[in-house]
Amino acid sequence: MSAPSVLDHLQSHDAVHMAERVDKIIAAIAVLERNPLIGRPSRNDKRKLVIGRGPQQDDVALYPDVDSIETVFVQAISALRKAAFWR
Repeated sequence: MSAPSVLDHLQSHDAVHMAERVDKIIAAIAVLERNPLIGRPSRNDKRKLVIGRGPQQDDVALYPDVDSIETVFVQAISALRKAAFWR
């Protein structure tokens, strides 16, 4: 069984502004492609990137800090208020 997509997850939780949130997530991942060190350092050699600005900071992406290769592996995306890995 495969993991649900971000859109599936948002739909199952009746999230508001789904299209805008997905667009923000895609744009943030595009930024990571060019600037993988933009996220804040986190525990266990990982980084976290808050997605959105001001009160619209809805989500956070967690990814390993692998500076030696030109690839970003996003491991998790979560609502900022519910991100267990944020704490």
